[in-house]
Amino acid sequence: MEEVDKGASERITVRRMPERARYERSGIDAILDEGLLAHVGMVTPHGPVVIPMLYARDGGVLYLHGSAASRLLREGRGVQLCVTVSIIDGLVVARSLAHHSMNYRSVVVMGEASPIEDFDEKSRALDILSEHVIPGRVEATRPHQEKEVKGTLVLSMSIDEASAKVRTGPPIE
Repeated sequence: MEEVDKGASERITVRRMPERARYERSGIDAILDEGLLAHVGMVTPHGPVVIPMLYARDGGVLYLHGSAASRLLREGRGVQLCVTVSIIDGLVVARSLAHHSMNYRSVVVMGEASPIEDFDEKSRALDILSEHVIPGRVEATRPHQEKEVKGTLVLSMSIDEASAKVRTGPPIE
């Protein structure tokens, strides 16, 4: 089973409850493929910021969707990003409030993203983003218009540094 390179970055090593960590690429991809919303964090000259964004995965690449007027385009070039995706599978109710929890699957991806400028490449990425959210919708829509594509920000980010964390099962008490 292919794993992301844990040795490439200590940043993605799960430290709290490491038994819940997953580094297998197939598990990371499965969570990314099921989720719908990413939270994208970065440090700007004005301080840290986290932005919710639509995303999609295509092989080893993560596409992030936003507005061309976005702070990410203005301030995000060459900046390290932290992208998180979480899926809540259920609440875990225990006899003690201290042992209440959630069953979840989450992914953290670290790295640098680049804006896609080429019209054809960006159009393809927009199709992938649309198919991720509403499969089959691309076929029912008109072709991309240049003005619309220019007004849309699409960032491309390699999924080289990533880890997943998964909690399943009943309460521990």
